Amino acid sequence: MAPDGYTGKVLRVDLSSEKISTEPLNKEWARQFIGGKGLGARYLFEELKPGIDPMSPENVLSIWTGPLVGTLVPLTSRYVVVTKSPLTGTFLDSYAGGFFGPEMKYAGFDGVIIKGKASKPVYLWLNDGKVEIRDARNVWGKDTYRTEEVIRKETGEKMARVASIGVAGENLSLISSVTNDLTRNAGRGGTGAAFGSKNLKAVAARGTLGVEVNDMDSLLPMVKEMIKTDVVGNPDHAGMITDGTPVLVEMSNDAGILPTRNWHDGVFDGHEGINSESIKTRVLVRKRACFDCALACGSWSKVKAGAFSGAATEGPEYETLGLCGSNCGIKNVEAVIRFVEDCDRHGLDSISAGNAVALAMDLYEKGILSKGDVNGLDLRFGNEEAYAKMPGIIAERKGIGDLLAEGALRAGRKIGHGADGMVMHVKGLEYPAYDPRGTIGMALAYATSDRGACHLRAWPVATDAYGSADPWSTEGKAATCVEDQTRTSVKWSFIFCDFYGVNFPNMAKYYSAATGYPSSEEELRKTGRRIWNLTRAFNFREGFARKDDTLPERMMNEPLRSGKTAGKAVPKESFEKMLSEYYALWGWDEQGRPTKAALTDAGLGDIASKLPGLG
Repeated sequence: MAPDGYTGKVLRVDLSSEKISTEPLNKEWARQFIGGKGLGARYLFEELKPGIDPMSPENVLSIWTGPLVGTLVPLTSRYVVVTKSPLTGTFLDSYAGGFFGPEMKYAGFDGVIIKGKASKPVYLWLNDGKVEIRDARNVWGKDTYRTEEVIRKETGEKMARVASIGVAGENLSLISSVTNDLTRNAGRGGTGAAFGSKNLKAVAARGTLGVEVNDMDSLLPMVKEMIKTDVVGNPDHAGMITDGTPVLVEMSNDAGILPTRNWHDGVFDGHEGINSESIKTRVLVRKRACFDCALACGSWSKVKAGAFSGAATEGPEYETLGLCGSNCGIKNVEAVIRFVEDCDRHGLDSISAGNAVALAMDLYEKGILSKGDVNGLDLRFGNEEAYAKMPGIIAERKGIGDLLAEGALRAGRKIGHGADGMVMHVKGLEYPAYDPRGTIGMALAYATSDRGACHLRAWPVATDAYGSADPWSTEGKAATCVEDQTRTSVKWSFIFCDFYGVNFPNMAKYYSAATGYPSSEEELRKTGRRIWNLTRAFNFREGFARKDDTLPERMMNEPLRSGKTAGKAVPKESFEKMLSEYYALWGWDEQGRPTKAALTDAGLGDIASKLPGLG
């Protein structure tokens, strides 16, 4: 068989029976869905019965790479965890960069499919095609930093890469993450709880098997040109290279969309204490890069003095600065670094954790929660001492942490007194750091994302708030979301980095050279539509429809207070009109249900036949 960028092997592990097997990659599905998100979604739809509890042994958990991962093509070092989300009940794909993805592929596998539940804590050890289920009781209860250290020592492989859960995942927190390379997290949707529910502490990989592409003579010049023109020489990437995503703090504050004090405002009076300049002048140690990356947008930061001296982490990146910084009223990047390091060690999604803590602060200031309710802390917005204790409290489910570990929406519902109306979410997944009252395109992007509120499916904020488009006009916003969702469905299937705005023509030429499968912009657009329709079909099968593609009432009824967006909210009538236009562009019915015609046209006729009730 000619080399095509794939290893050609899928690993299956049943933790209940301790059965391990290897099977050939379904090459027909690989042609139709590429890898990463698409391939993971296809396997999940086929193998998961409808209505399964995501925390049950019957849930299917898988890890996938793509055909470009581990090749010379830069910005393709990521892997994806695919499962039914413990937090939302939707389709879930959660990504992380670093080095684990390429290492898993070098160990011999395009994907790993995990079912069942181990009788005791275990981890998987993948090493040049060999697989073991190993006892993890010696690392159960340990943080992710220590877990990586112990597993490397135990395997005797200093270069082993480890994707593990911390105490949060062990305690089945629905906002827990899977962490690799200390600071890289497949964070959204409760991936850590999916691991923990199976008594799976980690997956570790070391490999020397390499990856073969079809046409290196063609691919190598493309890679050189990509680095020269699209990465290093691209003016759109200049800020990423020098500052990374923290440049967005100032941009969002100026645009009036920076989440502030639990989403009450879009402008933060302390933004200068958490922006890129504060990182560069106060805490930056050195720049960092993922595997085979010329962008190097990461920053290793360390607190040099004060109450949080010694705290260190990568970044913090923009989403964290917004949700764990301004949204909690925190004005000092040093406090954010302590918070984020603890999230990484405990295995918590910092986006969800920041939202959950901001909710608790809001409720405390309003008198709905008393000091006794919040573990004796003075949990005011901006109180760094109390704030810094919260990741550990949530991970260990102590007091208020037991509620917040369930995610902000569930916590709000249990607390009552209207607390659930103070949670900014879609389908139970907490908002990323862009207030849609200042970018109506993001309102639609959040509402229609297949995994709940997400900025990685469509990002109209780039033109709405940061660009020249009218951020409150609905004109063309549905088409923008459809275009972005189509493109990113392909992008996350290869799996390219977040920060590479790769287009269809480039993806087609890399794909053709690496795999030997002829491709084109038109073909990849069809693939993107196929993948997005597939995840929509999965969510429809699980009971999701138009009623779930919505926004919190605050976004529609409570205008922002100050700055450029003062007095702005999302008009309900405009939003609903935009949503109907969006459904029509996809060929779905007015309730957002995929139709037989839309699925068949996308090449999913077999999927349509398995879904009763389609129009």
